[in-house]
Amino acid sequence: MNPEVTSFIEKLDQPWKVEICNQLREMVHTSIPEVEERIQYKKPHFLKNGQYAAVISPSKDAIAFMIMNATNLTVPKEFSGPPERKWLKIRKGDTPDYHMLATLLVQASSSL
Repeated sequence: MNPEVTSFIEKLDQPWKVEICNQLREMVHTSIPEVEERIQYKKPHFLKNGQYAAVISPSKDAIAFMIMNATNLTVPKEFSGPPERKWLKIRKGDTPDYHMLATLLVQASSSL
């Protein structure tokens, strides 16, 4: 795990954001064991074989979890984005379905 990503998450302004980001990060590492992580464009990016697989993007009132290479995915209606990348906005009090997110991430990253 990259210390820059750890520091980024620990510095978030609300405890629920830190908790969600840590859970998302752990889920990414479990789903893609060989994943590399780095801070790019001021947010955590996760790469498989040098290609983007996922991004955690905190904002004022939400954490967006973006899955890249999503063109062939069937995602729930709560997701937004163009065909090649889909994201789910997680807000305070939400209970994300990490199993579903992991399944989608494994499918999307399988061809990377």
